[in-house]
Amino acid sequence: MDVSSRAVLTAAMAAGVAAAAFVGQLPLVAAAGVLTLLLAVGWPVLLDLPNPLGTGVVIALVGLGSVLAVTVSTGATLLWLVPTVVALGVLLTFVAELLRRDGRLRLVESVTGTVTGLLVVSATAGWVAALRAPGGTGLVITGAAALAASAGVSAVHLGRRTGALVTTAAGVIAGGAVGSVMPGIAIAPGLALGFATGLLVAVLHVLFEGVGTLRRVLAAVAALVLPVLVGGTLVYVVGRVLVG
Repeated sequence: MDVSSRAVLTAAMAAGVAAAAFVGQLPLVAAAGVLTLLLAVGWPVLLDLPNPLGTGVVIALVGLGSVLAVTVSTGATLLWLVPTVVALGVLLTFVAELLRRDGRLRLVESVTGTVTGLLVVSATAGWVAALRAPGGTGLVITGAAALAASAGVSAVHLGRRTGALVTTAAGVIAGGAVGSVMPGIAIAPGLALGFATGLLVAVLHVLFEGVGTLRRVLAAVAALVLPVLVGGTLVYVVGRVLVG
């Protein structure tokens, strides 16, 4: 899967997150669950880890657990249970390694790759947390729209520096425009959300240049959902700081 195809699919998934948030919390939770499972099957392939089944199962459990934890959390700090879920995931990572019957080759690489995947997938819960935070639906739609615009623009081959600038600018413009018309969101938070998500897409676009495993379909799937996953917690944090 080439860079442009991945960028377009990332934009489509971000737009899907916005649409799910518009419908309600349950569809957004379902969308976050699907994103989690896509990363779970693709992450071990992307990093070429030696225990793909164990890694994928642990990542899926932590991702779904994080989303569920935020869904049922009460109080101002909606993400307070997520570190506990991730900590349990680290323990499961070691259990998965103990169950290996291949001599546990590349053990350190397997553990560090899995734990990194846990941190990435836990960020998906940020979309649900953002929906339940001040700004709610408007916050999620603004962040997802900015992410979709940035990803869509990154599909155009403009060179590394120019592409990064244009990608970030597209996020800023889209975030400001959508934020200005969303209830509870103003243009300033929209611009900030656009800058944060645009920069995220630009950085990941450069990071994945020349990664050999992306020629494999499952690895490409993990790469294209990664900005959407990380964008969840990014939108939540920016929203809490600037919206309330």
